[in-house]
Amino acid sequence: MEIEQFFSAGYQGTKTFKQLDVPTANATGFGSAADDYMERGIDLNEQLVRNKPATFFMRVQGNSMINACIHNGDIVIVDRSIKPQSGKIIIAVVDGEMIIRRIEKSMNKIRLIPETPKLSPMEITEHTDFKIWGVVTYVIKSV
Repeated sequence: MEIEQFFSAGYQGTKTFKQLDVPTANATGFGSAADDYMERGIDLNEQLVRNKPATFFMRVQGNSMINACIHNGDIVIVDRSIKPQSGKIIIAVVDGEMIIRRIEKSMNKIRLIPETPKLSPMEITEHTDFKIWGVVTYVIKSV
């Protein structure tokens, strides 16, 4: 039977430091003055995810949103709990295909606008199999 070993960060700050915690060290002196001003690290889940059960990460394929700085291979964070508003970038399911577009609502019409001159806007009619899957909240890019 194998036992898994889990390791955590060794440095816990000097405020809780006791000489007995490091038996092999011959350390003397004071704690760091900067420890009083130390902040904890940035948790991206805490910063980017508002509603954890309704949030999904998706990788974009294609260049339909390049003028909105969303390129092929980028990761978008999609929140399914946000109500889509005109002008927002959404993930939609149109005739069984998932696409990313900017939604435009005016009067009783809905259009899906690509952010590239190579594609034309898509009119959503009562005959279109259309469902809004979620609203894009953030884009993660590789540089």
